[in-house]
Amino acid sequence: MAADQPMRRAVRIANCSGFYGDRVDAARLMVDGGPIDVLTGDYLAELTMLILWKARRRDPGAGYARTFLVQLEQILGTCLDRGIRIVVNAGGLNPAGLAEQVTKVAAGLGLSPRVAHVTGDDLTDRIGSLRAAGESFTHLDTGRPFAELAASGVEPVTANAYLGGWGIAAALDAGADVVVTPRVTDASLVVGPAAWWHGWARTDWDRLAGAVAAGHVIECGPQACGGNYSFLAEITDRRYPGFPITEVAADGSAVITKHADTGGLVSVGTVTAQLLYEIAEPAYPNPDVVAHFDTVSLTQAGPHRVRISGTRGSPPPGTLKVAMNYLGGYRNTMTLVLTGLDIEAKAAWARRELFDLLGGENAFDAVDVRLLRFDHPDADDNALATAHLRITVKDRDPKRVGRAFSDATMALALGGYAGFHTTTPPTAESAYGVYWPTLVGRDAVEQRVILDDGRGIAIPHSPATPAPSAWTSPVTPSPSAPPSPSAPPSPGAPGGTVRVPLGLLVGARSGDKGGNANVGVWARDAETYAWLAAELTARRFAELVPEARGLEVRRYELANLRAVNFVVVGLLGEGVASATRPDPQAKGLAEYVRSRHVEVPVGLVEVRG
Repeated sequence: MAADQPMRRAVRIANCSGFYGDRVDAARLMVDGGPIDVLTGDYLAELTMLILWKARRRDPGAGYARTFLVQLEQILGTCLDRGIRIVVNAGGLNPAGLAEQVTKVAAGLGLSPRVAHVTGDDLTDRIGSLRAAGESFTHLDTGRPFAELAASGVEPVTANAYLGGWGIAAALDAGADVVVTPRVTDASLVVGPAAWWHGWARTDWDRLAGAVAAGHVIECGPQACGGNYSFLAEITDRRYPGFPITEVAADGSAVITKHADTGGLVSVGTVTAQLLYEIAEPAYPNPDVVAHFDTVSLTQAGPHRVRISGTRGSPPPGTLKVAMNYLGGYRNTMTLVLTGLDIEAKAAWARRELFDLLGGENAFDAVDVRLLRFDHPDADDNALATAHLRITVKDRDPKRVGRAFSDATMALALGGYAGFHTTTPPTAESAYGVYWPTLVGRDAVEQRVILDDGRGIAIPHSPATPAPSAWTSPVTPSPSAPPSPSAPPSPGAPGGTVRVPLGLLVGARSGDKGGNANVGVWARDAETYAWLAAELTARRFAELVPEARGLEVRRYELANLRAVNFVVVGLLGEGVASATRPDPQAKGLAEYVRSRHVEVPVGLVEVRG
């Protein structure tokens, strides 16, 4: 905090959106539910940028999250009356357009808020010139240079650098009531307001890092308040979870809470789960600071109140992450239902028949065939005797994967296996995008704040650490590394082990990071964590998750959180938009890991029991 800045009380920052499509009434509930100072909304996932591009291709005036305007109409008057600032990244690909719409909505309500928007993230039209200037746009996970794509004529349809929070802070300092941003990091929606409120300096690394941790927790809305939480029995209030609030103090510590009389749970467990969501290494880079999540401490400070403290920060890198998307081609999926006996033989015959009709599997750019076994022998219900044969085809020619494919599938209805039917009627092709995560030198990006009187404010970059000169994979254990020995049973506990589901002892949360999947696994006590850290090596993880075998598994320990985080490189292919995996964002992967049976010291199971 700046030396001449008086200390203020903690700023109460509430979140009303975790994705584009979240509850429309959440903004009203957060504003009416109790005192807050800033209302934020996160609308942008990696896939959302492609969705907004498709919308803007149909309508050049589109490209932003339209649902925000519905929310705004419900709350703007109350926010102005109570001095609540609104900060959202709903601007997407067209922040200026959304800012203009905000002003129109306000005028229709007879209101005149000060509206500012942030620009500078969009690099789409500059990729060629930036490459000519030496930017390689190397893929962060594979090390593949973008030049290989450009040589085949592929160019991105979106390319957006992740901006930080100082533009938001500047807009608020200039008096903006509503701040519309494009692609900023999710945590920036908290970092900016916290830095503005407390008057932090750009080099207040620990304070900024604490705000990043708090922002990461509340970015996904009710997930911090019991949504998607492993230990269902801990949630005694089964109403829809409340949306989260963070109270960020002047020293960067924060409390995560929710409004009174709302559902769900805020506990050390729910906050731990969200801290582990969609991260990689514990050093979590943001444009304004690197937050070291392995320094975070969590304490239960009261009912539905969890304090985050001790977060250490260091200067950010000299690069910014860039989310690129390009059109990969077209795809179509048909799911065939197989019932009763001879499931594998029926599936093999169906596959052969179908592709004989289509000219062979080599007629397509890519084919993905998965036999999903749900069937039980001698089932008590017809549905329990079924399995699914899920067939996806991809090609640059839409005609190959359109009705020609789905109609050929239906041709098996009278000439295929006994009991043939599908889960859907014949479908048309759909375009899919490919996600390309990369970096750009931050000097190539100029963040600016545009105020409603037309004035612009240039936002300088913060002091940085040198960036690596080339792509390098982190040095972490992989499936080829020798496993660590399992921890012996705890002293004084009954000897021996028992085979139980891993989830009886630990919680987990998973998600997508482009083409990678992460699974954060945490223990609720120190003794279980000692066993977990020794037992769950990268190799052991790959044994529990057959899909991970042959892929790079990166493993990171976060002892303060009693957690181990795994990143499976390439599990989701080229990102959610192009993934053919049934769970393309790996949302259920953590619960699958928890369902696997492992040998556990008897003493640990007895403690849990």
